[in-house]
Amino acid sequence: MTKADLVNELVKSVEDLTKKKAAETVDALFNVIQEALAKGDKVQLVGFGTFEVQTRAAREGRNPQDPTKTIKIPAKKAPVFRAGKALKDAVNK
Repeated sequence: MTKADLVNELVKSVEDLTKKKAAETVDALFNVIQEALAKGDKVQLVGFGTFEVQTRAAREGRNPQDPTKTIKIPAKKAPVFRAGKALKDAVNK
């Protein structure tokens, strides 16, 4: 499902919602989640799941162009999503 598909499904689900307002709502939701994660906050949606940022440690890896050489991979932060119980149950029905 793409973002456009999500907007279309939202329009079908909510009475009197225009496509433009649905698109603005989806964009606003994504921006709020992105800004919270950028600040280091956790976004927990009960019944759906949790978005959070995890730190990946620095490590050594192999150069894909020359596997005999090692390269240093710097530490970085990565956004992760953990599905909640209700979402897991819905998927596994």
